[in-house]
Parts: sequence; C-alpha cells; structure tokens
Amino acid sequence: MASNEQRISISLSSVVLLVLSVPLLALLWQLRSLFLLVMIAIVLAASIAPVVDWAERYRVPRWLGVVLTYLAIAAIITGVAFWVGPTVVEQIQRLIRQIPVSLKQILDYAETWVVSLNDERPDFASELINQFVDVQGLTRWVIRSSQQLLVRSYGLTTGILGGFFSVILALFLSGYMLADSRTLIKNLVRLLPQPWDDRLAAQVGPMSNRIGSYLRGRLLVSTILAVATTVSLTILGLSDFALGLGAISGFTNLIPFLGPILGAIPALVVAISQGGWTILWVLILYIVIQNLETYVLDPLLVGTSVGVHPLYQLLAVLGGTQVLGIIGALIVPPWIAGGAVLLENLYLRPKLMAERRRSLPTKSPSETPVGNRPSPSPMMADG
Repeated sequence: MASNEQRISISLSSVVLLVLSVPLLALLWQLRSLFLLVMIAIVLAASIAPVVDWAERYRVPRWLGVVLTYLAIAAIITGVAFWVGPTVVEQIQRLIRQIPVSLKQILDYAETWVVSLNDERPDFASELINQFVDVQGLTRWVIRSSQQLLVRSYGLTTGILGGFFSVILALFLSGYMLADSRTLIKNLVRLLPQPWDDRLAAQVGPMSNRIGSYLRGRLLVSTILAVATTVSLTILGLSDFALGLGAISGFTNLIPFLGPILGAIPALVVAISQGGWTILWVLILYIVIQNLETYVLDPLLVGTSVGVHPLYQLLAVLGGTQVLGIIGALIVPPWIAGGAVLLENLYLRPKLMAERRRSLPTKSPSETPVGNRPSPSPMMADG
C-alpha cells in the first residue's frame, strides 16, 4: 500500500544557518548607526575623489592630496561661516519671531473676507476662526515639527556616538577610503567568486563617479540658487531677511523637487508681513526659481550624472526623509544613482545583448552559397 505521507528533511547546516541568522540580524540592527556613517563617508569620498585624482596626476602623494583637499574645504567653510554666519543666524532668529505675527495677519485677512460675505453677523467670522484656528498652537506645531525632523536626523545619524565625534569619524572614514581606495577595493572584491569579482571591480569607478557627480551637482545648484535668492529678495525690499532666506533656500535646495517649495514658505511668511505687491512678487520669484532648477540647472548640472528617472528620484527623496530625516533626503538619492549603475551594467545591458543575439536570424546549411561551402575532406572523398 503506497503511503501518501510527505517527509520533510531539514539538514543540520540549515538549522545552524537559521540559528546564527538571528543574532547576526540583531548585531546588524545595533550597528545601523555605523552603517549610516559608512554610507555618508562613501558619498563624501566619491564627491572629492576627482580632486584627489587630479592632484595624484601631478605626482602629489595620494594621502597628501586627501589632507590638502580637506584643509581647503575646511578653510572655505570656515571663511564663509565667519563672513555671513552671524548675519544669517540673526536673521533666522528674527524670522522665527515673525512667524506668529504673519500667521495672525493671514487670519485677519481671512476674517475680513468672511465678514464682507456676512454683514449681518460680523462677530460670527471672528468666532468661527478663533474656534478652529489657534495661532499660537499652529506656530508651536510648525516649530515642533521642524525640531522633530531635525532631532530624528540627528538621532539616526549619531546613534550611540556623539554628534561631533560622528562628523569627525565620517570625515576620517572618507579620507581613509580615498587614501587607500585601490587596496580596499581589491581586498573586498577578492571575497567574491569569479567572475563577479572582476565584474564588480569594474563598476566601482562608474558608481563612484555617478555618486560624486550627483552630490557635486546638487551643491553647485544650491549655491547658485542661494545667491540668486539673496540678490532677488534684496531687490524686492526684503534686505532685512534676504541673507537668511537665501541660506534657507540654499539648504533646502539640496533636496530635489521639494527643496524650492520648502524654501518658499519662510519667504512668503515674511512677504505677508510686508503686504502689498510684495507677496505676489515673492511668489513669482520662487516660481521662477522652481522652474529654473527643474528645467535648466538640474538637467545641465545634475541630470546627466544621475541616470535615474525623476519619479524614482522623488521616491528616493521621500523614502529617505521618512526613514532617516533630512540626512536620508541628502544621501539616499546618490546611492540610488550609484545602484542604477549596477542595474544597468550587470543586468539590463547583458539582458539586452542576449535578446539581440537571440533575435538574429540563423542560416541553415542549405542557405549557404555553394562557393562558401567547405570542400569535403580527403578522407570523406576517399570513402
């Protein structure tokens, strides 16, 4: 009598692998902050790698090129901070104090408009607005939401490490990666079986170039838009806040797609307090800036280096912000751009070549011209 029972065999190696995977996943979760620092360090290293490579071509030792590059970047950042830093901080502080005043003016405009529609009960509009809108509560919510986003970014970035130590560690890791990049890559790919070791080693250069080009392009776009915003707002009569709003615009424009919208909000808050045509001109200014970034600067300075559809870039920004806060919005898109290199070169391109080879017509021996057919061998002729 045949048995219908099915036997399930579990090998000892499978059990051991399953048991070891649990503490391994727990260890990886505990080290998530370190992995995030490594991701940031790789993006930084890829961004300044062309400068180090250029210095190496002029017989400058690679480690010295890394040190000089970091010193030059630190000098530029320090100089800009001492030059405009105090003014930017002071204007942003005044902007924060201006938010409740501007929100109150918006509600006054809304109340006036509602009263004009309901002349019989002018107190009804005031009661309705005060019942549903709390200016102080709304202001606290805006400030608290911004703080929570910053705290999330800070907490996920630092983890068990201190904030200052995290920055130093990320810079140290990126510098070490640059100084000894060839040895690091060689040792990593040796862990992979053939032919994947050679294939992945060949993709390190294109991936680094795309990741670095993305971040350099975004920094250049943000700098251009920050200067343009500062100058334009000064011309429009907002010189008391122009430098601070320009700095905010430059920082938010590091985030693709959403950056100009986020940068426009504080500028419109200030414009409302000015009244008149200033609101309209500031709105037009930021619409122009949005279109300038989308249709001119991004395609010219960033678009060719990304190689990723804009929809996927937007999803990367939203996903990175959701998981890692502001830091995620900055580092996830370049990693997506680098991953696109692997997808293109290791999967899509070989797949396309294989499909083309299969689509080529194959000729049967009867279709081969007589003059091109091989002559019979002597052994076949004698047979």
